[in-house]
Amino acid sequence: MSTQYSQVVETARTYYNSEDADNFYFHVWGGEDIHIGLYATPGEPIAEASRKTVERMASCVKGLGPDTRVLDLGSGYGGAARHLAKTYGCKVTALNLSERENDRNREMSREQGLGELIEVREGSFESVPAPDAAYDLVWSQDAILHSGERDQVISEAARVLRPGGELVCTDPMQADDCPEGVLQPVYDRIHLSSLGSIGFYREAAVRHGLQEVDVIEMTENLVVHYQRVYEELQRVRPELGGLVSDAYIERMLTGLTNWVEAGKKGYLSWGILHFRKPAS
Repeated sequence: MSTQYSQVVETARTYYNSEDADNFYFHVWGGEDIHIGLYATPGEPIAEASRKTVERMASCVKGLGPDTRVLDLGSGYGGAARHLAKTYGCKVTALNLSERENDRNREMSREQGLGELIEVREGSFESVPAPDAAYDLVWSQDAILHSGERDQVISEAARVLRPGGELVCTDPMQADDCPEGVLQPVYDRIHLSSLGSIGFYREAAVRHGLQEVDVIEMTENLVVHYQRVYEELQRVRPELGGLVSDAYIERMLTGLTNWVEAGKKGYLSWGILHFRKPAS
């Protein structure tokens, strides 16, 4: 049965299902954790920095264990799901749009002996295929930006959380004081008309009955990360023949430059957002 997605979501789904994007994120961006990393030094390997984000987010949540039911929204290749399953024994539903990424997720999870703890499902986080109060933790890394209905995503996260459950996420965002019009090159590259902001997510959380636990703003890592990906793409470009087209690489280099420049000018923000659904 085919699923109908909104135009914005379908655009993201088509992009991440493309051979170019799949090979770029798998071979250049980090392979398992395809999101912004935490950098102790500017030259740190992307994969190591990206894994540190997963570890830092997990450390924000107390009491993770075999009884913890996790929903990972926009799970990509499943790196976070495997970390939560392997380290804490959590049962994770990995919800993701891209069949290519989902296939890699299932394969790596099986290879690491974690297939029984991780259920990989195709779907949109604008309409989560789960009943109310089904999860103890909703997790998302740098994925909600791809929704044209971000308020609806927060609504769905709140709906599927049990009372006392928590939402922990990161997202590339525009600064709350970002001037109008300056991010158009970024929007054009990722086929969006806007980004969320810390203020937006705070307001959306309150609107849908969630309480703020913490907001850890770490925008400097966004700038370092996109610069590192740019450098790594340039370094391995000769090895990508037959995997990633030159046209895609050129567009990606331009897009990464736009992100770095916007971040240096203070137009962007990034960090860990942590909310909780009241217990009663």
